[in-house]
Amino acid sequence: MYNNILEVNLNKFKENISAIKKLTSKEIMPVIKAHAYSTYLDSRLDILNMFNIIAVARTTEAINIRKIGYQKEIFILNQPSIDEIELINKYNFIVGVSSKDFLNKINKKIRIHLEIETGMNRTGINLNDLNDIISIVENNKNIIVEGMYTHFSKADSDKEYTEYQINNFKKAYNLLKDKFNLKYIHSSASSGILFYNDEISNLIRPGLILYGYYPNEEAKNIIKLHPITKLKSKIIFIKELPPGEMISYGGTYITKNNTKVATIPIGYADGINRLLSNRGSVIINGKKCPIIGSICMDSLMVDVTGLNVEENDTVILFDNEIITVEEIANLCNTINYEVLTSISDRVKRVFVE
Repeated sequence: MYNNILEVNLNKFKENISAIKKLTSKEIMPVIKAHAYSTYLDSRLDILNMFNIIAVARTTEAINIRKIGYQKEIFILNQPSIDEIELINKYNFIVGVSSKDFLNKINKKIRIHLEIETGMNRTGINLNDLNDIISIVENNKNIIVEGMYTHFSKADSDKEYTEYQINNFKKAYNLLKDKFNLKYIHSSASSGILFYNDEISNLIRPGLILYGYYPNEEAKNIIKLHPITKLKSKIIFIKELPPGEMISYGGTYITKNNTKVATIPIGYADGINRLLSNRGSVIINGKKCPIIGSICMDSLMVDVTGLNVEENDTVILFDNEIITVEEIANLCNTINYEVLTSISDRVKRVFVE
């Protein structure tokens, strides 16, 4: 029996898709890496078939999706290992390429998008190297360039820098457009979609906003999103403690009064950050109950003093209303992306309409 469940609302996901489509006419390539931000929507063929092309981060992710029956285009965002070309051909993937070395080693047919370095300084082809790249590709008939792309590093916070990146991307486009048949041109992930239009792109890469979460507060003025996840557990144990009792490892919490303590079977191995120890809360019977003591690998304790609770009562870790993913992220000095993708495979995913 699963005590810990991540509910994933399919209707809300579809509503988010509709909201994105109202913003732009560009084709959507959903980013479903990391098990679709831990929602496991990458296991739902009916959802995947809503799109003509989808994006993942790794070859293994692409193979898993192909094996469940998805027959349309799969784009691997990160340049793979050269050793993976046979698998890439076998499963008919498209891959992002960012280095001369990789291109020089290609000796089998492969479809690629050229990743352009415009200011992210992570991976990508520098503008100064583009002519060399063109020469390599033109002299290797195994390489089929189908697209080009880039990544914005500060689209949620720095307009001037993002415009600088867009201009660099346009420079690359002007060099490549007459050399290759560029079926797909893409630059914008969630923040780029909401705040910019690079004019030359015909494809967008929504990630976070697909799942109903905002990259910043300003985004709430642009699009209405519906968070699609809710994390739930149950009470498995209740005890009454007098003042002066220590709770959990390290005794970081000591009861000051008579205290009713409920144990919840979810912990940091399930994706609950230990920084929430003595800081975070859960929801029981519609009320916020503080987490007390250090969060354990498999469990955490909460103060339910004064509440009428019983074993097996539902506990909500976040519902995006009383407790939001953003509230948890702030307490942990991180971002909503990390809170979502940290939910481990020990938590059962349940799809609801």
